[in-house]
Amino acid sequence: MSLQGKVALVTGAGQGIGRAIALRLAKDGANVAIVDLNEEKMLAVSLEVEAFGRKSTTFKADVSDREQVYAAINHAEKTLGGFDIMVNNAGIAQVQAISDITQEDMDKIQKINVDGTLWGIQAAAKKFIERKQKGKIINASSIAGHNGFALLGAYSATKFAVRALTQAAAQEYASAGITVNAYCPGVVGTDMWVEIDKRFSEITGAAIGETFKKYVKGIALGRAQTPVDVANFVSYLAGPDSDYMTGQAPMIDGGMVYR
Repeated sequence: MSLQGKVALVTGAGQGIGRAIALRLAKDGANVAIVDLNEEKMLAVSLEVEAFGRKSTTFKADVSDREQVYAAINHAEKTLGGFDIMVNNAGIAQVQAISDITQEDMDKIQKINVDGTLWGIQAAAKKFIERKQKGKIINASSIAGHNGFALLGAYSATKFAVRALTQAAAQEYASAGITVNAYCPGVVGTDMWVEIDKRFSEITGAAIGETFKKYVKGIALGRAQTPVDVANFVSYLAGPDSDYMTGQAPMIDGGMVYR
């Protein structure tokens, strides 16, 4: 119960990794604001959070819209009575050859993965400073934020950018007692990877499921990652044991990319 009484906001919390993070933080004692675009999924996760005996609230927001991100944080503070942890988890993937990426493709993934993270950092830090308290900001990067991957060029670029924002923000907000870190998952068995596998199949001709299997074979621990694996690490970043850690983006990938 290291997060007892804390208030956390998780973006993209309606499913997958975001849902697992919200549930783990609730298990650790936090009250959780669920932010997503899918109201039905948000409600389901909110009920799961409350099953732990925690308070929960939902807020529909597009993270690429700066005003909506600020509004989500204000809602969380007002509804749950505080604000301590920001998890900028929302993001999208894109499988496309470098030569085929359009302006529209790049604008979309940039606005969600990079701009959405920036607005979350800004808004959370502003709120922590207004409240004259310390805070935790946790961003979703990826192993693709450490290594660029073929057919994932735009996605990799955005996740490298998240690491850069994490490092810069950590330095700018350290004096205010705000830590900023990122988590870098590998091959996670979620709907996002189903879509990635499908797109690889369309581009390369590989059978459905083959790309996923190929990447999983490269994992030292011998299995695909689960959302819970990621959430367990985010729990550490959100809790007091990581108070002396900032500006970092460790990989939680079962042994794929080594630094």
